Amino acid sequence: MPPSDRSDIRVGLAGFGPAGSFFHAPLIAATPGLRLAAVVTRDPARAERVRAEYPGADVVPAVDDLWDRCDLVVIATPNRTHVPLATEALKAGLPVVVDKPLAGAAAQARDLAGLARDRGLMLTVFQNRRWDGDFLTLRRLLPELGEVHRFESRFERWRPVPKGGWRESGGPEEIGGTLYDLGSHLVDQALRLFGPVFQVYAETDVRRAGVRNDDDAFVALTHRSGTRSHLWMSAVAANLGPRFRVLGSRASYVKWGLDPQEERLRAGGRPDAADFGLGRSSGTSSGTCTGWGAEPSDRWGTLGAEGQGRPVPTEPGAYQRFYEGVVACLRDGAPPPVEPDDAAEAIAVLEAAALSAARGQVITLSDREQ
Repeated sequence: MPPSDRSDIRVGLAGFGPAGSFFHAPLIAATPGLRLAAVVTRDPARAERVRAEYPGADVVPAVDDLWDRCDLVVIATPNRTHVPLATEALKAGLPVVVDKPLAGAAAQARDLAGLARDRGLMLTVFQNRRWDGDFLTLRRLLPELGEVHRFESRFERWRPVPKGGWRESGGPEEIGGTLYDLGSHLVDQALRLFGPVFQVYAETDVRRAGVRNDDDAFVALTHRSGTRSHLWMSAVAANLGPRFRVLGSRASYVKWGLDPQEERLRAGGRPDAADFGLGRSSGTSSGTCTGWGAEPSDRWGTLGAEGQGRPVPTEPGAYQRFYEGVVACLRDGAPPPVEPDDAAEAIAVLEAAALSAARGQVITLSDREQ
């Protein structure tokens, strides 16, 4: 889109399942400069939701119905479709946002990035957890921690009864399971904080009956910087561990509980003026809390050494910055909010983790994979 064109960017959203309906559509609608123009869904109930919540958007049955209706394609479909649909959109001459993971293999992600470069089009990946308040807080606190020896990070849930669907019951070709789902966020955050990885060890398990993809996983990363990252992702954690436990040479940072933005989006909130007050209370915690991504004080993390920790206010989370970055990229030539090469780097780590779990070995990554 030419920088001089200040009209709204028409967005075509492929998929209106949880990713499309809870994350992408509300954030698109809340972002100045974007207009949700069309949504792809064949499900009658989802189509009715689109018409009720986004009356200006067309409902269409197929992705190729988007090409003439939009200036930007957002792909929020099942993981196995990300690569083929992104390829179609780029070949149709349209910039693309893809929900994570971009691909099941790093080579596919690099090929997509190359196609986008060759066509002069934006390709970016929805790594929204880069704008979690606790992650933003940790990035700010890194100088106070000294040399970070160990980074512990968890996305754990208690879902003893499977929900069903392709993420749990589909085969490996679906690119489901906790490793690629939750692990995409955890690995991306670790790489952003501590840089490239050269060794990976992982354990993955299927704990629940009727589930085919991993629902319980652990990944250990050795960064070239010397930091070790220990990452847990699980659907069967009956007692949740801390979200972050970061041990440095001068201090530690320990944080419990998830960023509240997903909870607020699922409750129907948006980070715009009309719903700004949703940030005042999550409905589950006490303490002063104002603004969209703000967190109550009783959920703040602590910074310090043994017996000397002090609470640290959590930075406001800001998922809206992702789509603001998309607008800046398309209108003003700014870099995309998430580089596709970053996504390929994270996928290379996830591939190594899957191989490590299958072989029971530590996997060493080559420079090419990083």
